[in-house]
Amino acid sequence: MKYTTRRAVGLGLTGLTALAAFAIVGMLALILLDVANHGARHLSWAFLTEPPSDGMMGGGIFPAIFGTAALTLLMTVAVMPVGVFTAVYLHEYAPPDSRFARWVRVAVVNLAGVPSIVFGLFGLGFFILFVGGNLDRLLGYEQMHWAQPGILWAALTLAVLTLPVVIVSTEEALRAVPLEQRTASLALGATQSQTLARVVLPGALPGILTGAVLAISRGAGEVAPILFTGAAYFLPDLPTALDSQFMHLGYHTYVMATQSPNVTEASGPLYATVLVLLALTFALNLVAVIIRTRTRRKAASAH
Repeated sequence: MKYTTRRAVGLGLTGLTALAAFAIVGMLALILLDVANHGARHLSWAFLTEPPSDGMMGGGIFPAIFGTAALTLLMTVAVMPVGVFTAVYLHEYAPPDSRFARWVRVAVVNLAGVPSIVFGLFGLGFFILFVGGNLDRLLGYEQMHWAQPGILWAALTLAVLTLPVVIVSTEEALRAVPLEQRTASLALGATQSQTLARVVLPGALPGILTGAVLAISRGAGEVAPILFTGAAYFLPDLPTALDSQFMHLGYHTYVMATQSPNVTEASGPLYATVLVLLALTFALNLVAVIIRTRTRRKAASAH
């Protein structure tokens, strides 16, 4: 009787978890099908390669595609070194009873819960007004040069937003490296830094790249942080310098959905823009996943 009850409970839990997983996959499939159904018919080569025109009701979205890709790459370049170095210090060098390390972990947890719009205000106040204003004074600019919205400040703001993701995933990756490998390296006479560089980090690299994938997924679709730090309403030119403003697919979607004089007429290009944003995010994630997979294979063959 007890065996039958345990079996029934186990089957019930299995069914519930499978139903939850199916519901998640089903919702994602419905969203993708709806976007693809309404957006695919409006896609064309001109839509993907031309700048917008006629108040963004005509032309294409190439500046927004370029701006989104450039912003995401700059964000990744900015956040990965800082996140990885912070995680390495917390896990490898900080004493177990370090009060400073505890404060850093508390700060990371709290940072992960801050609304994204607050990061935008932080980027405006710190990066643009404080850092940019001081740079202009130090470099002798008579007019505002760095103390204005630009792609560099937007990328750094998104880097701060995604920093907790990179730190947590890197710490988990470092924690997953077997202790025997560290001990064996130290027993052979390697220093802690040599063990870290030649044993620990190569073993944790797939997990670190997982953090990069998560950061790209989070940062590519964020709109609120870049409202104040660099995104432009209408800018047919591509960003050519770090202080240039840029168009962004997410912000472009928001503007078309809320500011278009004819929402019905704009629904086609709106869905097509969302479809391109999803495709670009998936493509950036795919590149990171391929790099992670190849890294895992190389690590497995080395062992």
